Parts: sequence; C-alpha cells; structure tokens
Amino acid sequence: MGKSQELYKKAKKIIPGGTQLLSKRPEMFLPELWPAYYDRAKGCEVWDLDGKKYIDMSTMGVGSCILGYADDDVNKAVKSAVDRGNMCTLNAPEEVELAELLLQIHPWAEMVRYARTGGESMMIAVRIARAKTGKDTVLFCGYHGWHDWYLSSNLADEKSLDGHLLPGLNPLGVPRALKGLTYPFNYNDTEGFLRLVEEHKDNIGVVVMEPIRNFSPDKEFIKTIRQVTADLGIVLIVDEITAGFRLNDGGAHLLYDLVPDVAVFAKGMSNGFPMAAIIGKGDVMEVVQDTFISSTYWTDRVGPTAALATIRKIKEKNVSGHLSKTGKKMKEAWESLASKHDLNIEVSGIDPLGHFDFKYENPLVLKTLFTQLMLEKGFLASTAFYASYAHKEEHIESYFEAADEAFGLIARSIAEGRSEKYLKGPVCHAGFKRLT
Repeated sequence: MGKSQELYKKAKKIIPGGTQLLSKRPEMFLPELWPAYYDRAKGCEVWDLDGKKYIDMSTMGVGSCILGYADDDVNKAVKSAVDRGNMCTLNAPEEVELAELLLQIHPWAEMVRYARTGGESMMIAVRIARAKTGKDTVLFCGYHGWHDWYLSSNLADEKSLDGHLLPGLNPLGVPRALKGLTYPFNYNDTEGFLRLVEEHKDNIGVVVMEPIRNFSPDKEFIKTIRQVTADLGIVLIVDEITAGFRLNDGGAHLLYDLVPDVAVFAKGMSNGFPMAAIIGKGDVMEVVQDTFISSTYWTDRVGPTAALATIRKIKEKNVSGHLSKTGKKMKEAWESLASKHDLNIEVSGIDPLGHFDFKYENPLVLKTLFTQLMLEKGFLASTAFYASYAHKEEHIESYFEAADEAFGLIARSIAEGRSEKYLKGPVCHAGFKRLT
C-alpha cells in the first residue's frame, strides 16, 4: 500500500472526498493502489512518499503544468517575486505587464481582469455577461466548472427530480430557484443550438462554449453561433481554460477566426501556479464597474509573475508545436499497439490532449488494468495523455515499450474472458460526461 495510500485513508476521514479535486482522487485511477501523494516532482518525473519514482504520462497536474513540473525559468521568476513580497497594500505592477501581453496576443480584446482558478474565472465571465445584457439565461456546451450557474443545468425536470444532463455532476445544494436559467447544447450541433435560441431568445444573455475539445469545430457551427449572438446582442464567452496555449501562443479561438466578446484562461497560462484571466471587449468588460467582483488574493504577485514567465517561454520555445508533435506521437502509438494486439480502442482528442477508450462491455475494468500494469512499470498512466514541454522522445519510447506489454496482457485477458481477475484492487470510478 505504501505511505501514500495510508495517508489517503487518513485523509478520507478528515477531508470530505479525500482530495480537493475530483480528477485527482485515486479512485479515478487505481483504487487502493494509486500513489495518492507526491513528495517532489520535476520535469515529468514524480517521486511518491516512499521515494519511488514514476514518469508522468497522464495529465501533468490535470493539465496545469504545460512546461513540466517545477520549470526552472518559471520557478526563478516566482522565487524572485516571493523575495520581493507576494502581497502588499499596493498593487503588483506585473498585473499591467501581463494585461499588455495578453492583449498583444489577442488584438480583438481591450481589457483584462484576473482571478486565480478556472471555475471562478468562468463565474466572473458569466456575471459580467449577464450584467452587460441584463438577461439571465445561459446556453452552453462543454464543461465549465463547479459553480451554481453551471450546475443549475442539472435541475432539469418538472417533478423536482434532478435530471442529470451532465451525469456525475450532482446539483445538490444548488438553489432550485436557478432551474431553467442554463441550457446545454452539444458541440458542432448547429441545429440543436438554433432550437434552443428559438425557444429562449427573449431571455438569452450569454452563450458559453469551448472553442475546441475533442475535435475541430465545424465552420458552420462557429459562424452560426457568432452571427446569432451578434444579431441578438448576446455576449459570447469562449472557455480557453483547457485548450489555451496548447495549439498556439494564445487561445484556440484564434485558429478559427472566432472573435468572442470574452475569453477565459487558466491552467496552462501559469505552469501550476494559481492564475486565471478574463479578457474581453471594452464595452463588455467595463460593466465590471457596475457590479461587484473583487477578492484579496486575486492581487497576489506570484500568479501574474508565473503567467508572464510561462507565456514568454511558450512563445520563445514554440511549446505549442512541441505539444502537438508529442501528443500526435502518443496517439499514433496507441493506434499502432491496438492494431498489433488486435484490441478495439477509440482514440480521440486534440493532439496535445489525447485519450483513448476501450470499446468493450467492461471498459472500466480494462482501464484499471492498464493503469495497474503501467504503474508496475514505473508510469503514472491511464487512458489520457496531456503532453508537456518536459516530455521528450525517450519518454515516449519507454512508454511505448511498457504499453506494448500492457496491451498484450490485456488482449490475452479479453481472450480468456477474465480481465477482472488480473486486478489487484477494485475497478476505477467513471468520470462525468462532457457535453462537447
């Protein structure tokens, strides 16, 4: 079990859910066996509490460490900021410097506000949009966090029985008075979007979408959303929290000539240090003055300092090109190994954020077995791979060798009809469905 699992047992007794993030719960990977805690991390290497080293070929801090863990350049800038004082009665000048850099990268935008996490930055963006339009209804596609405005979409049916439009996301504690204010549509479903607009057009104040997730947007889909929102005076928000800075030196929306009213960034912009930005057109962002959006720790110095160092390195080193190249190699490796071992898998996702699914009746059993086998060979790995700048050719090659053996054993277990018998612990939990 090791020190990590022993500590996790203790954590579950005194921390509800054991961790602060659903995506980091050991049960999502390998129940009772996953090394739940780390002692240190550098590049794409992680040491657990027992001193055992792993290569992280999974999500790299749930997508937050785009350059790799403890990047020297970012850490140097952050340490300097800490030494000069992270918090003060006065404001950190890095806020202005970062705003200028973000607006340079995104010429359509004119103003910037900051937060420190993705979920709260989306809440801020929606507040701004509702304040601008004076209308409460939100149409959305994709995953956008844990706040009430979003989870209220699960308060769906007329019998006070919560309908799970997003399975796995429970709206317990969300005021039922919010029911009927948020409606989901599927990514690239132009007709579905237009139906929702027709049903609610007098009350729609906001449309929220990820510009890209598992696959590229249909041109007609993008064109229709932008045209409809412009014609009806609806604020269009693009959520770049996950995709931002992975496909280019900024937002993925720039690749598709999609000019939003607001764009939201977090995760990849600051390489593991808490930071988020809401950028937008001046006439929309100015509305912040007429509502109340304010927090002490949105003014700390480390956040914008880390973001400046991260973004500059992304631009200087062509990090997005490296992520796409590395992620593409990984997806090709999965397909090659599946073909070799006659396994039925489905590979999807943009290149820097690839994943695969076992197409069998017991996919979670096979996912758990794969994670178990790879962990035994020194890899933190599941069915998703978030590329980082720290992932090099040798990491892909060693992963390929280990995954070859793992796929081979999984294929044999399927042929024998007893995959679950190879597991040394319980089956992993399923995540929530994304409306993309």
